[in-house]
Amino acid sequence: MVREDLRAASDHLRAASVAADDPDDEQRLYEQSDALAELATADSGPDHGRLARITHALDDLADAVDDEDARESIADAKASVEAYRETVDGV
Repeated sequence: MVREDLRAASDHLRAASVAADDPDDEQRLYEQSDALAELATADSGPDHGRLARITHALDDLADAVDDEDARESIADAKASVEAYRETVDGV
């Protein structure tokens, strides 16, 4: 089962990593993109706690990058994660 919102978030972060000016930011974005890609196809989806940590990490990344295109892609990724989170049972 593919979780399309998480796959979209991964794609947005991949675009942000390409747009990032700083190599460290590029690496962090790429790693977060990979993590979301794995969650998109895992046997079970992430819980609210994991999604909250991802959202927090995306906020930190958005604050760290200087490139406007990268920030927009991170915002799009966060919106996709939040859209998926709305479908998760619990809290």
